Amino acid sequence: MMIKNTLPLLTLLISSSFTVHAIEPSHVDTPYFGVAYYTEYMPYERLSKDIEMMKAAHINVVRIGESTWATMEPEEGQFDFSPLDKVLDAMNEAGIKVIIGTPTYAIPSWLAKKYPDVLAVTASGQNKYGARQNMDITNPHYRYYAKRIINKMIAHVANHPAVIGYQIDNETKHYGTSGPEVQKAFVSYLQQTYPDINAFNREFGLDYWSNRIARWEDFPEVHGSVFDTPTTSINASITTEFAKFQRQLVTDFLQWEADLVNQYKRPDQFVTQNFDLDWRGYSYGLQSNVNHFKAAKAVDVAGIDIYHPTQNLLTGTEISFGGDMARSMKNGKNYFVIETEAQGFAEWTPYPGQLRLQAYSHLASGANMVGYWHWSSTHNAFETYWKGLLSHDFEPNPTYQEAAQIGGEFAQYGKQLANLKIHHDTAILVSNEAQTAFNEFRFGWGSQEKYNDILRPFYDALYRMNVGVDFISPSTLAEQIKHYKLVVVPALYAASDELLEQLNRYVEQGGHVVYTFKDGFSNEHVKVRSSHQPGIINASAGVYYSQFVKPEHVSLKGDLFGVDPDDIQIKYWMELVKPTTAKVLTHYQHAAWGDYAAITENQYGSGLATYIGFMPGDKLLEGILADAVKKAGIHTPAQSNHFPVIVKSGINDEGHSVHYLFNYSDKPIQAQYNFPNGKSLFDAQEVAQGTHVNLPAWGVSIIIEQK
Repeated sequence: MMIKNTLPLLTLLISSSFTVHAIEPSHVDTPYFGVAYYTEYMPYERLSKDIEMMKAAHINVVRIGESTWATMEPEEGQFDFSPLDKVLDAMNEAGIKVIIGTPTYAIPSWLAKKYPDVLAVTASGQNKYGARQNMDITNPHYRYYAKRIINKMIAHVANHPAVIGYQIDNETKHYGTSGPEVQKAFVSYLQQTYPDINAFNREFGLDYWSNRIARWEDFPEVHGSVFDTPTTSINASITTEFAKFQRQLVTDFLQWEADLVNQYKRPDQFVTQNFDLDWRGYSYGLQSNVNHFKAAKAVDVAGIDIYHPTQNLLTGTEISFGGDMARSMKNGKNYFVIETEAQGFAEWTPYPGQLRLQAYSHLASGANMVGYWHWSSTHNAFETYWKGLLSHDFEPNPTYQEAAQIGGEFAQYGKQLANLKIHHDTAILVSNEAQTAFNEFRFGWGSQEKYNDILRPFYDALYRMNVGVDFISPSTLAEQIKHYKLVVVPALYAASDELLEQLNRYVEQGGHVVYTFKDGFSNEHVKVRSSHQPGIINASAGVYYSQFVKPEHVSLKGDLFGVDPDDIQIKYWMELVKPTTAKVLTHYQHAAWGDYAAITENQYGSGLATYIGFMPGDKLLEGILADAVKKAGIHTPAQSNHFPVIVKSGINDEGHSVHYLFNYSDKPIQAQYNFPNGKSLFDAQEVAQGTHVNLPAWGVSIIIEQK
């Protein structure tokens, strides 16, 4: 059977005329505390026993359905929702709520056999069946059958009283899809976006190595970055534009799924998605394959999956980064942690107290749900040793017992902790376009450092200093930048003139920006600006440079921000900066480069711009940012502590300020409490301003200010 695609492919893939069902994320009485649950995976029937153990652990929500398309449709057109019904009925009787996941991220074998074209063609060739997320999310056959299972499934469950919401797909990305139909759609997109083919050739530099095209029909295939794929264009302007196009495929796909679900969902139900971050064996940095700020418009509540090191490597940084990102996706609204580890890998099995510390760390960033992947460990297949809350024997273990403590505390104290409202005075500007462009060139041939290797150290330094951070993007900058006193702009390698002018105006009108090396270097099409660098922002930065080098045997002059000279590091890259109107804070210490500025600050209008011409080591980076925070006038009582004491604050539903004090170390520690007088949540003890709070190893204290 051939499936006729009733919409032109370009319209299907690129259309931005969405119908967004915008509703406020539902408040919760107490935070959701849950697990992913797969009765289909169990080696024997134990639903009633699992629910008994869930109730004992105060679990109040489960996520089901997203991984078992082949169970619900074992053969084409034959549907069996009895496993869903059994779980829904049992959970409803137990008073446990359910989030239903659409099962479209793992296709059944019969679909791949009947229509092999549903398997994505990537730079490495066509995918094979077996792994999840191996399909082309634009393929008409895939879309037809995905639509059918979504319609059948959601229509079947929508009126069940246990169902509170829906997760569309799972950790959705474009999966590198770049087959013939995607290539055609990309060319159509280019034709519409750049109707003058000669202007397109000039802007994208296609005279280089005879890449120029005279007709759109001659446009060659594009697959990805020269660093990351075996076959590709040599033109970063093209590959970056293709990456942008691929991210738009994800945005469109999620909106398509959300529109299907929205036909059935009740007004009291929500749509969410479990976005994830770039992966380095754990969650790390801005997701390169999805524009979170655009894709999140499809959902009512942003969801996120956060996995992180534990044991002696637990710092809480990934929890904080992921939470700040998820909250920022929806302009400060609360979010759900759809997945985080319970036990996970062997190196993630938490020390006593760590699971509890982690759970409250999620709430402190504004989460209204903490969900574990998953309930119990699977007994075969790929994720056998990614362990759940229960081990393979299904017996209570220390991690489960600690989860039961957390669940009990959420039930007891959750009303005072849910729906925490958070806004910070500091924002970091992140950009997928800059990320792709930076990753194309990095610091030159052989360099391994990517965009996230620059972003994360800046974020991590602020985290260690207890400076709260929101994220803004190019698409949200114009609306949101005015709400911040300090904006940090790491590695903004590709940016439009308009974006850079917005940053200039922000400084001129009284804001403080911290610029870094590589900022403003090229336009949005990765065409290097032919003016003095750093291009347009040299007006607010008050500097220029025309040369850059790799740092060797170089230090900095003078006493810098109280940082020990032995802790001064200059890594990866250094620009030979000359001031125009800027004040030089330090020069390079080097026989040849000693006349050049390394760090400057410039008064521009009513504001201040700091410019860093190199990548600092961690200690120096903290010193630079502490100086910027001070000059921006945003010092808070939280900053009287430093990592391993982490402090997070927000406003609860009753209008009280809630302060979390965390000890991310294996030794007891005293934290300074410099907020107004409050009361400790767990023991109701009065805590006076200016006193110390004793935190045990991996401990947490929550103090609520009293009106």
